[in-house]
Amino acid sequence: MTDGALDVRTRLEAVAEYLPSEETPLGYLFWLSRPRFWLYLGGPVIVGATYAADSVPELFGPVPVLLLAFFTVPANVFLYGVNDVFDADIDAVNPKKEDKEVRYRGSRWVVAVVVACGLLGLAFVPVVPRTAAAMLGLWYFLSVEYSAPPLRFKTTPLLDSISNGLYILPAVVAFTAVAGELPPTTAIVAGWLWTMGMHTFSAIPDIEPDREAGIRTTATVLGKKRTYGYCALCWLAAAVIFWQVHPFFGGLLVVYPALVFGIARSNIDVNDAYWWYPAINTLTGMTMTLAGLWVLLFGYGG
Repeated sequence: MTDGALDVRTRLEAVAEYLPSEETPLGYLFWLSRPRFWLYLGGPVIVGATYAADSVPELFGPVPVLLLAFFTVPANVFLYGVNDVFDADIDAVNPKKEDKEVRYRGSRWVVAVVVACGLLGLAFVPVVPRTAAAMLGLWYFLSVEYSAPPLRFKTTPLLDSISNGLYILPAVVAFTAVAGELPPTTAIVAGWLWTMGMHTFSAIPDIEPDREAGIRTTATVLGKKRTYGYCALCWLAAAVIFWQVHPFFGGLLVVYPALVFGIARSNIDVNDAYWWYPAINTLTGMTMTLAGLWVLLFGYGG
């Protein structure tokens, strides 16, 4: 690990001292939910609702606010809880679990909490349009079957990447709940491609641990260099398609293929780069949101 990665890890460990211990029930659930990734589900809700709303009161209505609350914490407990329960045997011998994530220990109360968090989302079904409810149902399907049998997408190369479109679905649900109709198909396709690239890039540091654990993924099959190319193509396609929605989005998203090209062509350790992306993704989502808020408040002309 390079000095940069050690510095990031040291700072995170310093912050972790003030967070609940994984040895306590609440602390275990906190770390199980992958707090550094909370905005990967919650953030898209903000973006989707912002571009769907016709007014500020509509943006801060009960449904979008409650969707944000659900997808920020309970949905993450559900998503990663399902993952950890069905990965228990593999995680027991997977070296990447040592310092990155907590291990599921077979506790029934954990399963009960994970199921309860999943059930919370069903409360939206009677209060959102049918199309939004259908998109929520698709999110549940992909969230479960990514890890659970019989499909277990995460162990099937390419399907592991495609199924991670689940991360764009909170935006689709929020947009549809507020606007009463689906967002543009091009936006959904571009967002889906972006998530495919992000998922596969995040799997690069895990290539060797996953191979040791016998896990087959798109990244383990392609290898490091070709996985860089796969991510660049996904992100470039996302930028080109997003350009059709609006040039602003395409210009913003082109930073992703540029970054992966730079990482692949330089001496930057991908383990270091992996830690940049929660911040990069947050900044990208924030920029999209601020642009949407500008239009909502002032219109295109200012």
